[in-house]
Amino acid sequence: MKKGPFVQGLRCRECGRGYPAEALHVCEWCFGPLEVVYDYEAIAASISRQSVAAGPKTIWRYADLLPASPDGAVDLGAGLTPLLRADRLGAELGLSDLWLKNDTVNPTGSFKDRVVSVALTRARELGFKVAACASTGNLANSVAAHAARAGMRSVVCIPADLERPKVVTTAVFGGVLVAVNGNYDEVNRLCAELASEYPTWAFVNVNVRSYYAEGSKTLAFEVAEQLGWKVPDHVVVPIASGSQLTKVAKGFREMFKVGLLDEEPAVRISGAQAQGCSPVAAAFDSGADFIRPVRPSGIAKSLAIGDPADGAYALDEVRRSGGAVAAVTDDEIVDGIRLLARTEGIFAETAGGVTIGVLAKLAASGVVKPNERVVAFITGNGLKTLDAVAAECGPTVTVAPKLEDFQAALGVADWQ
Repeated sequence: MKKGPFVQGLRCRECGRGYPAEALHVCEWCFGPLEVVYDYEAIAASISRQSVAAGPKTIWRYADLLPASPDGAVDLGAGLTPLLRADRLGAELGLSDLWLKNDTVNPTGSFKDRVVSVALTRARELGFKVAACASTGNLANSVAAHAARAGMRSVVCIPADLERPKVVTTAVFGGVLVAVNGNYDEVNRLCAELASEYPTWAFVNVNVRSYYAEGSKTLAFEVAEQLGWKVPDHVVVPIASGSQLTKVAKGFREMFKVGLLDEEPAVRISGAQAQGCSPVAAAFDSGADFIRPVRPSGIAKSLAIGDPADGAYALDEVRRSGGAVAAVTDDEIVDGIRLLARTEGIFAETAGGVTIGVLAKLAASGVVKPNERVVAFITGNGLKTLDAVAAECGPTVTVAPKLEDFQAALGVADWQ
């Protein structure tokens, strides 16, 4: 199996105790999270810029740095999404070198396709037959789709008040979809209990979370490759559980460890949250080392995790890198969605509005510097959260089917 010499096992992020590479995610001694351990010397001898370039145009071009074999991967084609220079948006924000990592074009419309492809590939290697998850929407879409692709049964649990498009685009794949009368944190607790009751089910963000989380590293791998094997000065990443931000940071470091980068990366990392669910931003502002759980509210449901499992680790990455964590209101989220669409032609879901809103705030305050090379991660498609902007987006005018009515209503004679 491809992962052979490269995955050495799992290790607790708190006490350092080692474990075999099995379906484990929590240390039995200190209850800390488990993380995949790799043989970086062996990877360095196997991987090169040339081998990556010759690989598939998906996340599996980086298979040597992932915890599952690409042979028989559960793959819908996630990854190698566009990295777009955003001059028009940058001009409005006062940033001269702004880029957008556009994950709205992944197979199910979000970055979750990266993590699910890795998680279910490893789950099948471990013998699981049922794919499952707790989700705020995007993960539900991705698990249901990838399970269908793999011929696996799926059981997906979501908050009952989830956006209707995310419900439909999960149910269409034919798996079991369970709406729970509770917020995400309550749904997640239920799934943790279910994982104990049904040990043959692979809950991607519970019992195979250690492998699932590794898929987010591919965002860092792709950004560096697309920038000519160089890293940006600053990245802005939305925060829900905090896992994506921590893995992006890890991904940049790993590329240097295995020789894909010429210089040790010094990337400033900033996090973006919605004010309706901003426990990491609150901890950053107060100088706290711990995350105080909150009860989520607001329109950014895909980021609505009030007790983020990796929040403290994300906070540490931000502080060590010299970045910041900020939060924006629902109105600022909508403004961010519309600003991105108007300037760069990308329609993002509410999480994207959070990222752009926070980017604007950090640029205005000088945290993001005008001449830095900045990459903002746009992680989900706006078609999933139409209600967020529907009230403000409609026909400019309504006219009769007559030329003179059109011209009178719009006054566009000088648009020649």
